Amino acid sequence: MIRFLILSGYFELMMYLQVSGRLDQYINVHYRYLVFLTMGLSLILALVQLKIWAGSDKQAEHSHHDHDHGLNKPYQRGIAYLLLVIPLVVGLLFPTINLDTTIVEAKGFSFPVSKESVGDPEMNTQYLKPDTSIYYNKSDYNDQMTKLMKKYETDQKLEVTDENYLEVMELIYNYPNSFVGKNISFNGFIYETQKDQQKYDFMFRFGIIHCVADSGVFGLMTKLPENLTVKNNEWLHVEGTITLDFFEPFQRQIPAVNVTKAQTVTAPKNQYVYRAF
Repeated sequence: MIRFLILSGYFELMMYLQVSGRLDQYINVHYRYLVFLTMGLSLILALVQLKIWAGSDKQAEHSHHDHDHGLNKPYQRGIAYLLLVIPLVVGLLFPTINLDTTIVEAKGFSFPVSKESVGDPEMNTQYLKPDTSIYYNKSDYNDQMTKLMKKYETDQKLEVTDENYLEVMELIYNYPNSFVGKNISFNGFIYETQKDQQKYDFMFRFGIIHCVADSGVFGLMTKLPENLTVKNNEWLHVEGTITLDFFEPFQRQIPAVNVTKAQTVTAPKNQYVYRAF
């Protein structure tokens, strides 16, 4: 019975995350099919366990317990069940929140990849530039970037949307000279910081490449009009020209936007962007 409850709990958790919209804060939405697969498998296994529990052949059920992968002692089964229940408790009871500039202020950001681990030693929190090269060998990655460049290299104005945000940002950082002088428009939230007694403004979006383990904050440094007053976490739609500016804290030039038009916009319901593969 316990196994049935746990497996049905996973089915209900996946359904709850999907219906509530919280799933978008855990994985890339392009992998949603995996959630439906998990739901189906959990439901099938739960029904199997229910049939075993309700079966009249007690000897067969007893034999099943005797071959419980070596978990013959009650405390061993208790620990195993507890480990399986923990994700259900976390998923159902712990709140999820939209990330904002607080996490940037707490961790700062570096380029191209932060050295701070997010729990998985194979993953790093990413800042400014979305970097998918860690998922490919060098030649395959270069081939993919070359293919993507063909989509945008002839465009004099880049319309950055939720769908292409991460791939455009990665291309701009990989091939900055190819984009200098092009016009760009995109939405994001403001992050204003003081470094070395100088003020810098950035336009960011929080993005997920595959899952929350490789999520990050991505965007461009912006030169806003002098008469424009902004504050952290304020959402803007900006239009401007891509430039290369020297960023003193990094001791290097990075892509930036010389903003010619900016207007306040409402934050989207889902503030994350996702990498399409």
